[in-house]
Amino acid sequence: MTMWWQRTLKGRLGCRSIVADAETRFNRKGSTLFPAPSPRVEWGRDAVGRFWRQDPPDSPLVGSIGTPVSMRGPIAATERVGAGVDDVGIVVRHLRKRFGDYVALDDVSFEVPDGQLVGLLGPSGSGKSTVLRIIAGLEAPDFGTVELTGEDATTLPTRQRGVGFVFQHYALFRHMTVRQNIAFGLEVKKCPRTEIKKRVDELLDLVQLTPHAERYPSQLSGGQRQRVALARALAPRPRVLLLDEPFGALDAKVREELRAWLRKLHDEVHVTSLFVTHDQQEAFEVADQVVILHQGRVEQIGPPQELYERPATPFVTEFLGAVNLLRGEAIRNGRVMVQGVPTPASDPLVPSDAIGPFKVYVRPHDLEINRFGYADGLGNVTLNEGWRARVLKLVPMGSHVRVELVLADGTWIHVQTPRERQAELRLAPGEDVLVTPRNLKVFYESAPAHVPDYVI
Repeated sequence: MTMWWQRTLKGRLGCRSIVADAETRFNRKGSTLFPAPSPRVEWGRDAVGRFWRQDPPDSPLVGSIGTPVSMRGPIAATERVGAGVDDVGIVVRHLRKRFGDYVALDDVSFEVPDGQLVGLLGPSGSGKSTVLRIIAGLEAPDFGTVELTGEDATTLPTRQRGVGFVFQHYALFRHMTVRQNIAFGLEVKKCPRTEIKKRVDELLDLVQLTPHAERYPSQLSGGQRQRVALARALAPRPRVLLLDEPFGALDAKVREELRAWLRKLHDEVHVTSLFVTHDQQEAFEVADQVVILHQGRVEQIGPPQELYERPATPFVTEFLGAVNLLRGEAIRNGRVMVQGVPTPASDPLVPSDAIGPFKVYVRPHDLEINRFGYADGLGNVTLNEGWRARVLKLVPMGSHVRVELVLADGTWIHVQTPRERQAELRLAPGEDVLVTPRNLKVFYESAPAHVPDYVI
C-alpha cells in the first residue's frame, strides 16, 4: 500500500522533472505540455581537429546579448584534455542564461574528464550554481548544450539524466532514519529489497555511519548529515555527481576534515564529480581541475597549482590568494620598470609593442626584505638592489611574520617573511629597507578581460 506522503513526494519529484525540462513550456489554456522549438545548431570539426559551429540566422541570441557564439572562434583541439567522447564525463558548450535583464551565464564552455573531481570556483553571483542547476536539469538554458557521458542531455528531464545532487543544507527527510534517507532513491526506482539493503550497507560503511544507521537527522552533527546526503546521492550509482557548496553550512574545523574525506572518497568511487565553491583553499585541496568563473564567463581552467602560479587574467591573480598591486612605468629591453627597478631577468619578457601603463602583481611570499647593504670580511660594502621601503608594522602570524611597508611613491605593500628571517633581520617600525621581488605577473591594461571558449 502506498502512503499518502509517498504519493506526494513522487508527485513533487515528477513536477520538478517537468519544470526542469529544458525545452518544455506549459500551456495554461489547454492544460497541455508541448515541446518548444529549438534553434538548429550545426557542429563539426575542421581539417586540424578544431570544433566549429554554425548558428541559425534567426537565432534569438544574435543581437540580443552581443556577438553570436559562432563569431567567437573555434575551440582548439589542443585545449582539450580528453581525446574522445568516451573519456569525457560532462561537456558544457556555450551556455547562456538570463534572468530578466540580468545575464547569469554568457557563453560558458568547459569539459570534465571522466572520473575527475572538478571545482567550479568564483565569487558570489559569478554563475556557479546556475551552471550546476542547468547540468542537473533544474534550470533551462536559454542557449547551449549539455552532454553527460557522451549523451546529449540538454532536453532530458532530471529523472532521466542519472545525476546525483548534494545540496548545501543537506535536504534530508527529517522523518526518515539515516538508512531510509540513503535508500530513498532506490525505493523510488523500485529496486529489489535485497539489492537496496546491500547497497545501503555498502554506503553506510563507505561514509563511516554504520553505527548511526537508525538515527534521525536531528540526532546527527552537521558533518554527519552531509555524509548522509552524499551517500544518498551515490546510492543510485549516478553517471555524474554534482555538489553545490556542500561544506558551506559547516564550521571551519569540520570543513577541513570533510575536504580530506571527500577527496579520499572520490579516489575510491571514481565518479565524475563537479562541485561549486567560493573557497579557494577548498578548491585547491579537493579538485583535480578548477574552472574559475567571473560575471558569468570562464576566466581560466587548469590544475590548481598552475592557476596559482600562471594566472591568465588580473581577476584570477587577485582572486587566488593575497597579492600586491603596483604600477609598471615603462619598458626597457623587454623589462617593465617598477619603482625604477626592472623586473627580474627570470620573468618573461614583455613585447616592445605592449601598451602601458601596466599592472604588476606580486605575492607577499615572493618579496624578500634586505638591509641596504652588507660588508664582507675586508670591510667592503655591497649595496643590494630592490625597492626602497619603510617598515610600518609587523604582525606575527605563527610560522611567519607579516611585514607592512610603504614604498617611496606611497604605495602600500605587505611581505610574508619566515619567522627565522625576522629574527635575523630584527626589523622594527620606522626602519628603511630594500624589498627584492621575484615572480612578478605583468598584465597590460588593454588585455582582454576573459578567455573565450576555454575548456579542460
